[in-house]
Amino acid sequence: MTTSAGPLDERAGSATVAPDRHTVVGADELLRHPLRTRVTHWSVAIFFVLGLLSGMGIYTPWLYKWLTPLFGGGPMARFLHPWFGVGFVIAFAFEFFNWRGPMTWTAGDSRWMRRMKSYALNEEKLESPDVGFFNAGQKMYFWVIVWSAAVFLLTGILMWFPEVFGRVLVAISYVLHDVAALAMLGSFIIHIYEGTAQQPGTFHSMTRGTVKRNWAWTHHPAWYRAATGRNPTEAYEADQKKPGKE
Repeated sequence: MTTSAGPLDERAGSATVAPDRHTVVGADELLRHPLRTRVTHWSVAIFFVLGLLSGMGIYTPWLYKWLTPLFGGGPMARFLHPWFGVGFVIAFAFEFFNWRGPMTWTAGDSRWMRRMKSYALNEEKLESPDVGFFNAGQKMYFWVIVWSAAVFLLTGILMWFPEVFGRVLVAISYVLHDVAALAMLGSFIIHIYEGTAQQPGTFHSMTRGTVKRNWAWTHHPAWYRAATGRNPTEAYEADQKKPGKE
């Protein structure tokens, strides 16, 4: 069993999971994302960016001459774009089955939503004690991607074979495809900000797989308790008493 999120332990976000020696990888580090999770996540990101850039080049004439040469020209960009979409959907399917358990919505997530403003403004030093492996904002992003990917897949198939499905369905698909793309792009921008500037240390979890203990007790207290068996508030207070801390 491991308390890093994955199909082998869908209780990762629960505070009832016993401390696990496989999660504690050093005196000051915890394993958050194993290699398989990181490979899947970066595969999703790469296919999304390739699909985004090729799609923007095709869809937006004034960007056409800047973006399509990256893929070998307009015709090649048009040929590759749907295949990037297929790669994205396949990679995200693996991620979906990997994270579907920890992404389940809970009552604690509804409470988190009511204090989302204070979270965004960093008004609180510690997250709510019931925030597990993922908070409600991360879960919302996940489900936006799930539904957007489903729309991408369905509309993409219709647009790929217009002679089969007819003009009306294809025209509707173009609109829905664009709406899904905008929803995913907006969420993607927020995701990048949250994973870098807003929460320093988060990006490290998707490169090296580990996070610092103080990151864990600050942003995901219930997961910290599950992984270490320690009280996150007590850990924070003990850390504040160290020399040099205000």
